[in-house]
Amino acid sequence: MIKDIRPEKNALRASSLEWRKNLGRSEKQRMDFKIQNKFLTLWKFREVNTVLVYCSKPLEVDTSFIVERALAVGKKVAAPRCVPGTRDMDFYLIKDKSDLAPGAFGVLEPDPEKCELLRDYTSSVCIVPALMYDTEGYRLGYGKGYYDRFLSGYNGACIGLGYSALIKDNLPHGKYDRKVDIIVTEKDNYFC
Repeated sequence: MIKDIRPEKNALRASSLEWRKNLGRSEKQRMDFKIQNKFLTLWKFREVNTVLVYCSKPLEVDTSFIVERALAVGKKVAAPRCVPGTRDMDFYLIKDKSDLAPGAFGVLEPDPEKCELLRDYTSSVCIVPALMYDTEGYRLGYGKGYYDRFLSGYNGACIGLGYSALIKDNLPHGKYDRKVDIIVTEKDNYFC
């Protein structure tokens, strides 16, 4: 018999969001700063030419400093844009925040009128958003499946940014869920 893991995932999403909402602003900034700096010291970051990065929402680990530093050291940076009418997304190269505009779900996305579609994913690393991770590298996303679809055809390294309090021993996952290779928290890095 196949177990329906959706109710368990939804309960975990709710608890993760509640934890994030209760996180003080200065504490979040402190943890985000540590996570960003730890990411920027990873050899996976140093060895690639392109960084695929999500545009963070207020409750997520902030990625704006990563974008700034990656561009400052000469890397290409690409952000996702949801393809209208589908559950797919494409990545577009960005040069700064002026290339972004509110898109699907109110998330900042690259403006396709200003930005070039990224077609070559060689020598890239993908920063994957999530509400929670487990120590094996499985993630609990928002439940829409955009990243799961993208990652099914992506061959580069995947890195998750998360808070140590939201790293669990084991999360429910399905057969299409792809693990991340590294999870960076304010306390530890997990090599999955």
